[in-house]
Amino acid sequence: MEDSYQNRTAFIKGAKDIAKEVKRQASKKVGRSVDRMSDEYSKRSYSRFEEDDDDDHPMQGSQDGGYYRSDSQAANDDDGGHSDSTEGHDEDDEIYEGEYQGIPRADSGKSNLAGGPGSITAGAQQFRDIGVSEAERRKDQEELAQQYETILQECGHGKFQWTLYFVLGLALMADGVEIFVVGFVLPSAEKDMCLSEPSKSMLGLIVYFGMMVGAFLWGAMADRIGRRQSLIISLSINSIFSFFSSFVQGYSTFLFCRLLSGVGIGGSIPIVFSYYSEFLSQEKRGEHLSWLCMFWMIGGIYASAMAWAIIPHYGWSFQMGSAYQFHSWRVFVLVCAFPSVAAIAALNAMPESPRFYLENGKHDEGWMILKQVHDTNMRAKGYPERVFTVTTIKTVKQIDELVDIGIDTPVWQRYRLKIMSLSQQIRNNILACFSPEYKRTTFMLMAVWFSMSFSYYGLTVWFPDMIKYIQKQEYESRTKTFTKERVEHVTFNFTLENQVHREGHYFNDKFLNLKMKSMVFEDSVFEECYFEDITSTHTFFRNCTFIASLFYNTDLFKYRFVNCKLINSTFLHNKEGCMLDFSDDFNNAYMIYFVNFLGTLAVLPGNIVSALLMDKIGRLRMLAGSSIISCVSCFFLMFGNSESGMIALLCLFGGISIASWNALDVITVELYPSDKRTTAFGFLNALCKLAAVLGISIFQSLVGITKAVPILFAAGALAAGSFLATKLPETRGQVLQ
Repeated sequence: MEDSYQNRTAFIKGAKDIAKEVKRQASKKVGRSVDRMSDEYSKRSYSRFEEDDDDDHPMQGSQDGGYYRSDSQAANDDDGGHSDSTEGHDEDDEIYEGEYQGIPRADSGKSNLAGGPGSITAGAQQFRDIGVSEAERRKDQEELAQQYETILQECGHGKFQWTLYFVLGLALMADGVEIFVVGFVLPSAEKDMCLSEPSKSMLGLIVYFGMMVGAFLWGAMADRIGRRQSLIISLSINSIFSFFSSFVQGYSTFLFCRLLSGVGIGGSIPIVFSYYSEFLSQEKRGEHLSWLCMFWMIGGIYASAMAWAIIPHYGWSFQMGSAYQFHSWRVFVLVCAFPSVAAIAALNAMPESPRFYLENGKHDEGWMILKQVHDTNMRAKGYPERVFTVTTIKTVKQIDELVDIGIDTPVWQRYRLKIMSLSQQIRNNILACFSPEYKRTTFMLMAVWFSMSFSYYGLTVWFPDMIKYIQKQEYESRTKTFTKERVEHVTFNFTLENQVHREGHYFNDKFLNLKMKSMVFEDSVFEECYFEDITSTHTFFRNCTFIASLFYNTDLFKYRFVNCKLINSTFLHNKEGCMLDFSDDFNNAYMIYFVNFLGTLAVLPGNIVSALLMDKIGRLRMLAGSSIISCVSCFFLMFGNSESGMIALLCLFGGISIASWNALDVITVELYPSDKRTTAFGFLNALCKLAAVLGISIFQSLVGITKAVPILFAAGALAAGSFLATKLPETRGQVLQ
């Protein structure tokens, strides 16, 4: 009997060890949810063996009806086993403060079974009220914020932060490049793809729509799967579709690629600022986030310089027949993807945000990264012997939901459940930004973001369009007009430019190897004329009659003949597609690139001033003050009637307004807690892009009609934004929530 008892005891001990190992391995593979399931499995296993053991070795009864184990069995438990109450706390486990330790379970007596007298009490112990859990989580976050600030002080500011600064700067630079790409390639792409005016407008706005979706999507994802991982995925999407867009030929395909490219790069701004802020202590945060903004300016300078160096070189092109053409503007699109590719490569060498790990209960991962930051900075400063003194960091209590999907569930079903769970978490995060605690802040920031974006993007697009309009007015003032001319047996083999011919009659004339630029023929008759090797831009025939005429190898397509009559006329070997001819736009192209180059370069002084003063005068003063000065500078636009005057005013407005953008980025980062930071930033940045689309559409429609309305719109929006900015809370000197 004793041998049987010992064998059974050894078997129980072995089963416990096996269950414990199963739990440990499962925890490593699938995380806390499966850990909880294995914990349940192990407890049931122990309970089953203990009940079997009790059948063979009955307990001794006490007078009050209770039960206790015999002395011999208690001794065996002390020697090798452990009770349910100490499960998860053995000598091999490391339990950190605030880390999830499993759901407390009651004893496995019959009274705690479903329907038993103790079931209500057991349920209350196992499942705590959500409000209480949220309060505990909020308290953990406050304790972590204070401790995290102290740890960053110990880590110091040095080589690690500067390395991350340049890596994230590449990602921000890619965003700046993306804004300018379409504007620079549009003059070339519209000829290469025969774009109409509505198509040109859609191409100009499609990137903003993509960035709006991307900011919202990747901002929300970064709070759930991590800053670094989300940024790498978003930049990868941008790189892939930027690459494809440089090769595709069709307009609709090009439009689709630019849309998805914008979706990818849309995550750059909300993730980059949140990511970098979580490595900065409070006295460095405002200044260095402002320095980071300079890379957006560098992106604009890079795009302008590359456009200037590449697009006018029309020899950098090749074609395969008439079906596939690769011109210099496509080379420019390809080169603009380089910052995004470089950022992806550099990010692979950088760690995830330790604050993100600690917010998600991953103590060891967060501690290791903070130690890496400390050791990197200390070695660079010449103190390699300094030891990272932090041993335990507060982690935020997690509110886990255990979903048992079973081992027989199909793979697609598991992924569907994961996606649904992730979507629900993102939805909850977005709704949390409008909870009573953050509702007022969110609505105030929405108004400020919208007003600033509406005025800034509207005016910055309106400036170049106004310059083009001024150039067009000057060009049209030199237009030559010919009326009722009669031309017979004449060969035209030279360039015809900027002319209007009305009620003319052309008989037996030859138009050979001819370039037509901005030519208009109205109410004219062409009889027995011959057109060969004609290349035309902005050339139209209106209400004209062609009799017995021949068109050979020309690009005079149907849309160039408006209400025209073609009698016994023939078209042979027409050129396919729109032929590129940039020679007439050579000087204009350089002017566009030069204007944008100066506009982005003018941002440099404002960036330097805002970085140096951000932590001295505060975020709100910087934001409101810069907005007011920008509002005043808008009224000077009334006096810009020349190209040089408009360029000077563009530089003035850009240099002043950048300080308010820097302050807005910093204050948005600091007003939300870490588990909602990129979600809120992404939502606000998406609203910013929506405002940009509205501003661009409204301001472009007013080019050449009125100058007062756009200026009043922009000034009013900036005034409202500066007023609302004063109602926001000041975040200078506060720890990062």
